[in-house]
Amino acid sequence: MTDRTTPGVGGGAKGPEELREQIERTRSQLGDTVEELAGKMDVKGRARARAADLKDKAGAMTVQLRSTAAQAGHTAHDRATHAGHTMHDRATQAGHAMHDKAMQASHKVQDRTTRTGHQVQGRAAKTGHDLQHRVEHSVPQPARPVVRAAIRHPRPALVIGAALAAVVVVSWRYPKR
Repeated sequence: MTDRTTPGVGGGAKGPEELREQIERTRSQLGDTVEELAGKMDVKGRARARAADLKDKAGAMTVQLRSTAAQAGHTAHDRATHAGHTMHDRATQAGHAMHDKAMQASHKVQDRTTRTGHQVQGRAAKTGHDLQHRVEHSVPQPARPVVRAAIRHPRPALVIGAALAAVVVVSWRYPKR
């Protein structure tokens, strides 16, 4: 098969020098063609080249995936930190609100207790005055100082009264025979 675009081919050589140049060109073209065919026939070489290309692409993809994963990790960490701070702030606010409510309830209880204490104290004072009035008017004159002392110092009077009650119970329970 002849190439009609190549100068000097098919028209014959005009001299030995021109013939040598045509042979050289043809050899060069034939060498290039043989190299191309050999390259196409070298399946192992082409497979190695393709594997090297794929390996390079995989390495680049690995770097890109690692970078993306690291960025996603940083983003997740930042979001979690922000959420943690938000929850901490909310918990602190809720704690302060609960503390305030507890203090209000404590003050209410304290106020009610104080009022109740004053009421009880007033009733006790009134009862004490009523007892003193009764002692003054209903207890006979010789026993009045003893009853007044018992009212002023109730503990010794209670002890003495308990001792007298015990003597009465024992004498009633175990009479002399």
